[in-house]
Amino acid sequence: MTDRYQTLENQFKRLAKIDHARTFLQWDHMVMMPPGGNQSRAEAIAELTALRHELLTAPELGEFIEKAAGEAQNPMQQRSLSEMERMYRRAVCLPAELVKAKALAGSICEHGWRSQRQANDWQGFLANFREVVRLAREEAQARSAAESGRFPTPYDALLDLYCTGDSSIFLAEVFARLKRELPGLVQEVVAKQKSTAVVDLHGHYPIVDQQQLNRELMLCLGFDFDRGRQDVSAHPFSTGGRGDQRITTRYREGEFLEALLATAHETGHAAYEDGLPEEWDGLPIGLARNMCLHESQSLLFEKQLFLSRPFLTFFSATIHGLLPSTARHDGTALWTAATRVQPSYIRVEADEVTYPLHVILRYEIESGLINGSLAAEDIPEIWDAKMTEYLGLSTKDNYRDGCLQDMHWSDGSFGYFPSYTIGALNSAQLSAALRKSQPDWQERL
Repeated sequence: MTDRYQTLENQFKRLAKIDHARTFLQWDHMVMMPPGGNQSRAEAIAELTALRHELLTAPELGEFIEKAAGEAQNPMQQRSLSEMERMYRRAVCLPAELVKAKALAGSICEHGWRSQRQANDWQGFLANFREVVRLAREEAQARSAAESGRFPTPYDALLDLYCTGDSSIFLAEVFARLKRELPGLVQEVVAKQKSTAVVDLHGHYPIVDQQQLNRELMLCLGFDFDRGRQDVSAHPFSTGGRGDQRITTRYREGEFLEALLATAHETGHAAYEDGLPEEWDGLPIGLARNMCLHESQSLLFEKQLFLSRPFLTFFSATIHGLLPSTARHDGTALWTAATRVQPSYIRVEADEVTYPLHVILRYEIESGLINGSLAAEDIPEIWDAKMTEYLGLSTKDNYRDGCLQDMHWSDGSFGYFPSYTIGALNSAQLSAALRKSQPDWQERL
């Protein structure tokens, strides 16, 4: 190991500690912080983001990376240097003022979104959202210009942050096939389901009982509560660091499946993060490869494992014990209800067949938004038109269950949504490989 490489390792581990602090400031902002702290917390997060950017884009860091690349390194160090260079290149193309402004605008908009969604207040959201869109477009243009024609559109420069190596050209091919085949498949499955009785799982399920049920699910899926915790937030998410994985869900007293699905999903994220090689902690090479892979693990837990007949049959005893009113429904009845295919408004509650259509809709809107063919003001009308076309549901004037349902756009995470569909496809492929290589998987499960 050369002195230059060791210096680089030390500097990137320092950056990782700043990321660690910022991560938990953001978690607290979304989970625990009282509303009155929003402005000061947003400013603190923006300042920390600016400090990280300043350290990461220091000219001497770029010089060290360039010189170290020409020195003898073992294969792992060479790969590590490549990831350091990629992180540096992604940062150095952005002005410090833009990085700080984007962090501040995203924190303010996301915080406002929580109450604006509940109030169905599109205009209130739009007031903050316009600035988030403006800054995201500026970021996309800067990233695209710095890569000398590598990206076919400005949106691709943001997509690359989450779906590294994929492009809008690739997505267009994949999504075009799904758009051709899924609507007909949905109709076919819905028609076939009419011959099967489905129990109604709506009822009254106290939140305290649901919280215990979700905890039991996490334990069943291998979550270690000495190395993490679960809380409640406006939108389920997963974050944290080594030995401290934080996941959230949300509850409704009228039904219990939404929280369980979110918990299974976020536990998958936490399991992936906790399984990353400990010897690479603090280095870019030790980070998750991309969100397509990350979502394949969360959706493997949610769609392929939790919603499998063997697992729900097994877990039904726990459901019956904590939610006694469900005891009249056996495991098969619970599984049939939980896997029912039916067009719905909410992405995170969607069945496996309609789920990709929810994602495609978002991809088409956000790519148009960043590339300039759509304005922020256009979103509700376009959303309603695409929901009607793809799923036969109108969201006219229903912003809460339409374009305000996800938190991703509020904090400027444009380019993230495609990872859900690519991740879902990957999780299905992994599940198929498991069934092929382990024919007795159901009995073992």
